[in-house]
Amino acid sequence: MRVGLIGYGNIARTLLGLLASHLPKPLSSLTVLSLPEFADQTRRDLASDGENVADELVVCDSFDAFVSQDLDLVIECAGHVAVSDHVPLLLVRGIDTIIVSIGALADQKLEKRLRDAAETGGGQIILPAGAIGGIDLLAALGAAGLLSVTYVGRKPPVAWVGTPAEDLFDLGAITEKTTFFKGNAREAAQQYPKNANVAATLALAGLGFEKTQVELIADPSASGNMHEYQVESSIANYRIAIENKASAANAKTSVTTVYSVLRTILNRVQSVVI
Repeated sequence: MRVGLIGYGNIARTLLGLLASHLPKPLSSLTVLSLPEFADQTRRDLASDGENVADELVVCDSFDAFVSQDLDLVIECAGHVAVSDHVPLLLVRGIDTIIVSIGALADQKLEKRLRDAAETGGGQIILPAGAIGGIDLLAALGAAGLLSVTYVGRKPPVAWVGTPAEDLFDLGAITEKTTFFKGNAREAAQQYPKNANVAATLALAGLGFEKTQVELIADPSASGNMHEYQVESSIANYRIAIENKASAANAKTSVTTVYSVLRTILNRVQSVVI
């Protein structure tokens, strides 16, 4: 399989380490799309990180060169702008794409562009579960009629640095659990794009962005990134609470997100898929 990566930050480099340990055999090739100013450094890093991952390692600093690599699958892990700039062009070429920055789909126009491109070109939009569990059950219950989906995201104050929460509170001075956002999943994903991918995932699997309710909390007692949601439907009700360890390199990202992407890739190459 010929795989492409858009972006080469914390998620991508962690993913390569996992692939080196878990792939049944090396990929045919691994190609990274890098910004031109970072291309030389990415080549040096990839030569080390990509050992045992693929037979051929390539770094491209232009999109045209990237898509010329005859890619079977691309993983986007570079943020909302990368989804908008590159993913529709991949899908219309029939290239299946894993979108890590799922919150980008809260933009209704972008979601339509992606769906139209996939329909036109035949490329599949693949949305990994990321930091949350039970997405299979949530999506299954949708056929029976969902009544409500409510999500609560609770993280240490440092995880909310650089977000609108800073305008509401002095995050460094918070001493107790503090709710700073209540609204729907579209509002959460658009206002907190680096923190609310889980809310977007739940919305896309369930009731949609407007009907999925979200609460975001800064909690100095939280030992990790806490995700909890409750589902009510006509045939089953359930509640899931997950305490994720934050990535050492980025407090906003749960380590389980990378493992979810790993599982999605392995499901493309293994003979038994769960």
